[in-house]
Amino acid sequence: MGEAQKLSLQIAGHEAKEASPPENANVNHHLTVPKFRQYKWWIQMVIFSLLVLSGQPAATLLGRLYFDKGAKSKWMATLVQNAGFPILIPFLFLSPTKHGIAQSNQTEPPSTVILVSFYTFLGILLAAYCMLYTIGLQYLPVSTYSLICASQLGFNALFSYFLNAQKFTPFIVNSLVLLTISSTLLVFQNDDSRANKTSKGKYAIGFMCTVAASAGYSLNLSITQLVFRKILKRETYRVVMDILIYQSLVATCAILVGLFASGEWRNLRREMKEYELGKVSYIMNLAWTAVTWQVFSIGAVGLIFKVSALFSNVISTLGLPIVPVLAVFIFHDKMSGVKVIAMLLAIWGFASYIYQHYLDDLESKAEIRIVNEVSLVEKL
Repeated sequence: MGEAQKLSLQIAGHEAKEASPPENANVNHHLTVPKFRQYKWWIQMVIFSLLVLSGQPAATLLGRLYFDKGAKSKWMATLVQNAGFPILIPFLFLSPTKHGIAQSNQTEPPSTVILVSFYTFLGILLAAYCMLYTIGLQYLPVSTYSLICASQLGFNALFSYFLNAQKFTPFIVNSLVLLTISSTLLVFQNDDSRANKTSKGKYAIGFMCTVAASAGYSLNLSITQLVFRKILKRETYRVVMDILIYQSLVATCAILVGLFASGEWRNLRREMKEYELGKVSYIMNLAWTAVTWQVFSIGAVGLIFKVSALFSNVISTLGLPIVPVLAVFIFHDKMSGVKVIAMLLAIWGFASYIYQHYLDDLESKAEIRIVNEVSLVEKL
């Protein structure tokens, strides 16, 4: 169970203990409140998961389309992965302004220097691994790209173990193994139409860049979870939006510097004219890529503070086999038995992880019931 969920359950039990009167008529009410919070937690988890599973495949396919139809600017393809953050600004005013649950007795917010340092570090890290992902997506076949991206689970497990004291159960290990194998199977797919366009040198560069990007993405998730628990000590949507917006702002500024410093901005007008699908499609591709990456970011960060960084990565990895399947209809790739097996293994691994959280949920309900019963006895 994630640290945020455990904390919510513990505080829910504490509130029930403090507020429970001796009258039996109110006992059911206090037992119902934790149950409502559990249903709310599951609904939120499903929503965040759907955002990840819809945003990541759409953004990846749009990125493929960008390069397949003649565009070549790596900096522009990287820029749109972060430049869509202004669409999140209205959520700052719609989100509740009250503080979330304090995770310790120290409720004072972190200093401005700490927050600026945190957002700057995450923003630069975000810009770096987004560029590496762009290079990998440009140079590698989609099957190989998906395989390497699955390595983020291994990196995340390593970082979560050292930074967040992640505990592994047999069901979680089973989930990680199955999800990794499901993506690994995709490497056996022939994607010669794509590979023949790429030299061996660029292929090797794409391979190494994607590995480094997977490590950077996993490090970002683990650090974000650590900061939620140790520094921010709050669980509100406002905090999530702050992280998304500020780190994307820093990343966008860093990428813009790279775009102008590299001189690629001079070729953007010609690139738009030569785009095979036309100028309008070129602009729409960039715009929707920006939107879908923000949808993915909301879901990924939401899963971090609702469950854990590792679970967020599991959901992200579950979406990797979706890309080759959709490519069958969009890019007319061939669907083989290996791809079908990869999808089934991914679903099996996902179900294994969900089952572990179901067991944790039953355990937490039992703990809350015991707390309420003890409080009732004490009051009597």
